[in-house]
Amino acid sequence: MAEFPSHSEGSTIIMTRSGFTRQNLINLPNILTYLRMATIPVIVVLLIPPASGDSFNAAFGLFVFASITDYLDGILARRHNLVTSIGKLLDPLADKLLTSAVLIMLIPLGKVQAWLVFLIIGREITITGLRSIAASHGLVLDASRMGKNKMISQTVAIIFLLLFIPDMQRTLDILGTLFLWVSVVLGFWSAQDYFVHFIREAKRQEQHGEAPPLKQNLPF
Repeated sequence: MAEFPSHSEGSTIIMTRSGFTRQNLINLPNILTYLRMATIPVIVVLLIPPASGDSFNAAFGLFVFASITDYLDGILARRHNLVTSIGKLLDPLADKLLTSAVLIMLIPLGKVQAWLVFLIIGREITITGLRSIAASHGLVLDASRMGKNKMISQTVAIIFLLLFIPDMQRTLDILGTLFLWVSVVLGFWSAQDYFVHFIREAKRQEQHGEAPPLKQNLPF
């Protein structure tokens, strides 16, 4: 029977059989991730056009709650040594699903332009694909500081775009759009860094004649 060692390297996840034990699946950080994923369909329903002001504010509250769980699950996992392979897989997946779902639902509501959302989601798919290729060659592409700042600015943008206060609506929409543009700039800037790092590491491995490791990798 094949064995799969349980550990991870940077942003490359090595899926393990032991990582799927009941204890790992239902530890507190992973439960917070499940809760974050559970908010996605609720937010989508709330933002079905025509969405009322109350629906916007309910979606705003759920998104803020989901963002807090994203912050807490990482802290709890590191502090209490509860980092698991399934958690490392689901946490970034939940983030991408949440932000993508909200941005897509905001298009018909006139909050964001479709082409801008396409740029954001297209960047995420491209970087995930690059990490997949890198992982298959034993390369680790760690999340950069700009990539993390991109995620923060994207979260702030969505918070402004979801919040409904009639007397301040124009200001909130302008701030949301501004932060969304900041996230786009940082996102493509960090994407350039990922590609440069990938090419540099690939050349280094080729020069040293290093072979890719014989293990199963999943990129996130």
